[in-house]
Amino acid sequence: MPRNLGVKDGRLAPCPSSPNCVSSQSIDREHAIEPLAYTMALPVAHDDLKKIILGMKRAEILSDTGTYIHSEFESAIWWFVDDVEFYFDDDNKVVQVRSASRYGAFDHGAYTP
Repeated sequence: MPRNLGVKDGRLAPCPSSPNCVSSQSIDREHAIEPLAYTMALPVAHDDLKKIILGMKRAEILSDTGTYIHSEFESAIWWFVDDVEFYFDDDNKVVQVRSASRYGAFDHGAYTP
């Protein structure tokens, strides 16, 4: 389990230089993805996302603070684990997302969420 996960000063951990991580807060194009926008109240957006995660195969929520969710997604082949984090930035009505493979340097172009 990585020790650098979580939100610090409104930011998720930066991606390492390896190509097995994406983040909506990344400043480099190789690792950048868009955040998820929402328009409803934070508790509703949070509950909706939580239902989606729990409805997916091989997904588990490890921690949930109401504004941050840390989940694990396990691949169907070889059971590799990705740590996927969601941070609700309610001031901007977006969910910041970070997904990183726990093992290996590549994810072969596939990432979660």
